[in-house]
Amino acid sequence: MAHPMIAPSILSADFARLADEAAAVADAHWLHVDVMDAHFVPNLTLGLPVVQSLLKATDIPLDCHLMIEDPGRWAPPYAEAGAHNVTFHAEATDNPVAVARDIRAAGARAGLSVKPGTPIEPYLEILKEFDTLLVMSVEPGFGGQSFIPDVLDKARAIRRLVDAGELTLLVEIDGGINADTIEAAAEAGVDCFVAGSAVYGADDPGEAVRKLRERAAHASPHLTPAP
Repeated sequence: MAHPMIAPSILSADFARLADEAAAVADAHWLHVDVMDAHFVPNLTLGLPVVQSLLKATDIPLDCHLMIEDPGRWAPPYAEAGAHNVTFHAEATDNPVAVARDIRAAGARAGLSVKPGTPIEPYLEILKEFDTLLVMSVEPGFGGQSFIPDVLDKARAIRRLVDAGELTLLVEIDGGINADTIEAAAEAGVDCFVAGSAVYGADDPGEAVRKLRERAAHASPHLTPAP
């Protein structure tokens, strides 16, 4: 059985000290990087040059979440740069399979993300093309929002397909994950938990990662505590 994966989100970190902020969560499985373009979402964060610099500063695999328009153009360069997982939004393209294949061809895992109000059913047939499904549990574009519990039905549906052997992918969740919400997400079948303020708002981000991992393992029917 696998262990819970915690992916601290640097959206909540100090952008002036990103190398130090990455080092503070050295035990994390992934480091989550939110890329926003002020078009697909109203906010603007960081882009490929910062990711390239961060790749030189940490050995933690980068989980790049692209909240951008035209992922067919912009997603593959993140894979080429060395990102471990590159996720884009289903709502941002008419050809998600082509984008996923280009990401994989460029050397990264491919992830598909859906907004809270986007049903998962139209995408079930193409999920075999992906390594990760990122379920948004807040509206994309801003940090610090409250968790939307209704999205856990999507996680449960995908977990059933994974457990039945019909899909092979990680179920990831992003938005409002903290000590109060992570157990419900774990119980619903999530593998990887993105946490921003719950980690970087803590006095000891590394200890916050460990505590979140323990809570997830305690509640999950398919994950076990890390050794």
